[in-house]
Amino acid sequence: MSNIFSDNSQIGVVPTFSDLVHNNFRGEMNALCWYRNLDGDFNEIVAQLSLKENITEVDPEDLIALQLSQKGNIAREIILNDLQLLTDFGASPSLNLLKCYERDDEFDFISTDVYSFHVDRSPIATDTFLCTYHGAASDIIANTQAEQKILIPEIRAKLKELHDGPEEEFEDFLKENYFDLHYQVHADAKPVNLGLGHLWRLAVDHPKQQVLPCIHRAPEENEGEYRLLLIC
Repeated sequence: MSNIFSDNSQIGVVPTFSDLVHNNFRGEMNALCWYRNLDGDFNEIVAQLSLKENITEVDPEDLIALQLSQKGNIAREIILNDLQLLTDFGASPSLNLLKCYERDDEFDFISTDVYSFHVDRSPIATDTFLCTYHGAASDIIANTQAEQKILIPEIRAKLKELHDGPEEEFEDFLKENYFDLHYQVHADAKPVNLGLGHLWRLAVDHPKQQVLPCIHRAPEENEGEYRLLLIC
């Protein structure tokens, strides 16, 4: 399958949803992409939805109630089908209309918000699925092009100053505050933008995981433009 992701060893590209959920991560590959060139007018859907606060979850009933053109209806059917596919698979997908996420600016040397390159962690075997239909799309980075922030000496020293407790509890402190999930990319790193319309499956840090978790981040939103994002 010829596409912009084919030559990337971190990414496996598949032609169907079945392949997306049943192929295994292996080696350096910790991201799978159901590559799609979607038809339909997703901007029409975004224009008709109402934003409540900075993030609004859109129910299927909200989509169904919209009065759309033929192109808008095609876009709606694609989203409803994606939601159904993931639900039937056993996932709990959420469709979000998004202005922005909350920022973590408590410290000037480390951030734990989703705009920072990070991995997802779960106590059970699971994956992260996401698809951006409209607006800015997320980025991923190869694990070889980033370093866990808690291993950077200057950052680690400052975190030790924050930790008010015994040395043997320091690692637990890092996990409890999610500091261990965040990464600093190398100066020559080349993030990969996930693009619009493709449905992605990203490896999560969990006890049964056989590969390194996928490092990713939410994008800086485009000025005056909402994102329409499916995620679970």
